[in-house]
Amino acid sequence: MKICKSLVCILCSAALIFTTIINNAHAEENKTYADRNKWIRLVENCGDVLTEVQEMPDQSIPDDLLQRCSAIAIFPSTISAGIGIGGKYGQGIIMVRNERSGKWSSPAIFTLAGGSIGWQIGGQATDIVLLFMGREGINGILQGKFKLGVDAAVSAGPVGRNAEASTDVKLSGILSYSRSRGLFAGVKLEGEVITQHWKGDEELYGRSLSAEEILLENKAEMPKAADSILKILREYPYKGS
Repeated sequence: MKICKSLVCILCSAALIFTTIINNAHAEENKTYADRNKWIRLVENCGDVLTEVQEMPDQSIPDDLLQRCSAIAIFPSTISAGIGIGGKYGQGIIMVRNERSGKWSSPAIFTLAGGSIGWQIGGQATDIVLLFMGREGINGILQGKFKLGVDAAVSAGPVGRNAEASTDVKLSGILSYSRSRGLFAGVKLEGEVITQHWKGDEELYGRSLSAEEILLENKAEMPKAADSILKILREYPYKGS
């Protein structure tokens, strides 16, 4: 009888351990799925931002600039907040164009962060778009932390679909735009730091990849979530600088 009771206890303990292992595995699987969904939504949001911007003829990015840019960065809903000393933080993507084929790379996840001094109160969400008009800025970003206005020149980008922008813009620099409360305009960003979000890329693609592997070496498969942003970008075939 004692042997039977002991056997029952052992079996119950084994069943409990097995159930715990299965539950933990399911929880981890659900967490991985949720984490990946977060970055999928971010890529989709970036496509929404560019689509909405280009649907505003009087405030859109000029066609000529989208045809000539070497890369694009989009940071949707970047948050600025603080009192006295403020801060800015956002997550977004960067995509690089192959200058030979004109094809766009898969998106790599980056963060944008910076501080500012001045009277600020509350929080404000701003969409930020950056156009890289040459390879210089891209190479700088791939080397690690990249500071706008320090590691590359940044200018407020012109708006208006038919704006004659190329004569006024240094094609080797970065053009910056922001959209807040429905208004899209060029804005000069200085001091913000752009850094690769390694964990975001790993969760999006299921393995650890550097920004260089994603943007230049084509080691990441293009996610379905990038369909909307690719649809817009392909409307502006590469013209070169």
